[in-house]
Amino acid sequence: MVLYPVYALLFADTGLSAGEISSLFAIWSVTGFVLEIPSGVWADLISRRRLLVAAPLLTGAGYALWTFLPSYPAFALGFVLWGAGGSLRSGTLQALVYEELDRLGAAGSYARLTGRSAALGTTAFMAATALAGPVLSLGGYHAAGLASVLATVLAAAVGLTLPESRGPECRDPAGETGYLAVLRDGLSEIRKSDRVRRTILLLSLVSGLSTLDEYIPFLAESTGVPVSAVPLLVLLVSAGMTAGGWAAGRAPGAIAPGLAVGAVCLAAGAASRLPAGFVLVAAAFGVFHWAVAGIDARLQEQVADGSRATVTSMAGLGTEVVCLAVYAGYGAGSRWADPWLIFSLAGLPCLLAALMTGSGRLGRRGRRRDGR
Repeated sequence: MVLYPVYALLFADTGLSAGEISSLFAIWSVTGFVLEIPSGVWADLISRRRLLVAAPLLTGAGYALWTFLPSYPAFALGFVLWGAGGSLRSGTLQALVYEELDRLGAAGSYARLTGRSAALGTTAFMAATALAGPVLSLGGYHAAGLASVLATVLAAAVGLTLPESRGPECRDPAGETGYLAVLRDGLSEIRKSDRVRRTILLLSLVSGLSTLDEYIPFLAESTGVPVSAVPLLVLLVSAGMTAGGWAAGRAPGAIAPGLAVGAVCLAAGAASRLPAGFVLVAAAFGVFHWAVAGIDARLQEQVADGSRATVTSMAGLGTEVVCLAVYAGYGAGSRWADPWLIFSLAGLPCLLAALMTGSGRLGRRGRRRDGR
């Protein structure tokens, strides 16, 4: 979406202060927290395809508000809609894709397909960033906003084409109906299985740590390169993430050593304080994206169809918690440490994730459909 890379400029040009802009991000985060698990339960109760059609339309409605009614109330409501759309998609897409592949006997392709999907998403974001400047110069924020709304409508249209073959019998393994019954089934999945709990924790940790990419421009700037060269280093890291997505599904048994290598690459690349060190940083983020796809695939193998989206959304909630910890940690740490030191220290929790993966036996447990 073309508007996404320039939304901060839109808010500032409308006259919002830094505090007001920060409050908008807080609204976004709170919305995600509140709706993450309920949306997962809904996805186990009703048509997942319908939710995937509604999700981008909600985001598009938010973009439309920003474009045509630029004001703080419109921005706030837009972030609520955006957060709601993201929550509807989180867990829902993974559940639908895995179950349809499973029914085709191709569940082993899940990590590869989701990894490549993420890689295409990164590529699309890079393209949107590149297009943002020309679109703004030609038509201003209105043109960027209209292009973004159109993109969400197209995404909804694509959602309509997704297959969904599960029947009502798949929606509640316990034979009961209703929101609370599905939520109870999901909580039961987590309570009864140490392996599921460990996988959720690992997925949350690695996914959340990947949000360090938000601060890559600061790390690039700290190497002493000209401001004009910062986007090139950021692009290098984005290319690494894309490569990691395309490699998803390969060497699924090497997640633990892979994460260890990624942790070392992140720490060493950042500590070099040289532009050349970004080759290692890019490799680290590529490993993280590859590992996320593999851990997610393990989680899908370990849970039942009737509570799949609910459990996956719980992992999404854990990711949000880690993301907030990353944001708070970077904000506090930046007062006394340079970016290179913060990124180097971030290698420690990455190494912890590697150790947890190696000791957690994240092997296949077999596909589950009956919830037992």
